[in-house]
Amino acid sequence: MGDHFTGEKLSEQGYVYSSFGDEKYLRFAAASVESLRRYDKNRPVALFCSENHLGILKKKSLSSHFTHLFVLPEEHCSITGFKHHLYKFMPFRQNLFMDSDIIWCKKADPLWTSFSAYPFTITGNQVSDHFFGGPKGLSVIFDFILLRRQRTLKRFSLTYLSRVQSGMIFAEDGVLTEEVCKVASSIFSEKERTHFRSRTEEKGRSEESCEWSLAMAMAKLELQVFPWLQGYNSPQLDFIEDFTEYNDDFSEVTCFIYSNRFVYDLKALRPKSVRNALIRLLTLIPGKGDYMEVTPYCLHFGWIHQKGPFVRFSNSVWEKLES
Repeated sequence: MGDHFTGEKLSEQGYVYSSFGDEKYLRFAAASVESLRRYDKNRPVALFCSENHLGILKKKSLSSHFTHLFVLPEEHCSITGFKHHLYKFMPFRQNLFMDSDIIWCKKADPLWTSFSAYPFTITGNQVSDHFFGGPKGLSVIFDFILLRRQRTLKRFSLTYLSRVQSGMIFAEDGVLTEEVCKVASSIFSEKERTHFRSRTEEKGRSEESCEWSLAMAMAKLELQVFPWLQGYNSPQLDFIEDFTEYNDDFSEVTCFIYSNRFVYDLKALRPKSVRNALIRLLTLIPGKGDYMEVTPYCLHFGWIHQKGPFVRFSNSVWEKLES
């Protein structure tokens, strides 16, 4: 266990996780797999992890929690280092790359069937919101007024920008995956020509984002994003405390979704008072207040200020695995 990946295909379909850095990220991956096994006991799970994380798993005799363990080379132990090089880490014929801060909420078979129609895709929305790659507060209005998004598209000869949510990436075609990654990496190297902000400017973030560069690469290569918001069939939804009902172990999850995209996109706007006032105003318009209560395939804890419940869950899972 813990070899370097040779490129051999180990199974038809499988999940791929990565972990590096602080031990908590290894705990996140273990907790995500624990939730996955409630609904999918057969498809294998590969973990590409740092030497340090591999040592922790071996020391605690937890290697068997993952079907396959591979050493993640040091140069790839970062978000962009891994996700801009996915073609190097495809152990299955069909690979579903997962972020570690994700909880599975229901059986995945229908999701695999849907993904199988694509040679490569990432969950997202056809049109990005103004917060994508930009400020997460009211200062985003300056990007809007100064037409910064439009200028970025023009500089890179693009006509649209999708919202990519890279917590879930499907890849079957290795050649195409490599092309996407290399175009994304090239675009990322020209960050100063874009309006996107460094993710490290956000409190609690130490890693750069790969998402806006992947979104632009997919637009360049005319690749379709996999719809992130599909009502009852949503592949993943963000965990926002005020929009989610759940029990302690997340075996029961219900998310509240406004049917109108614009209204729903306000869910993480801060301060809450401004968000709630805007939503109350907009939902007075007929149709804008329509909503659904759904259980997505996955619940993603991507917002730094919303991770508390997942951290508690991951610590609980880790303690049980150690006992």
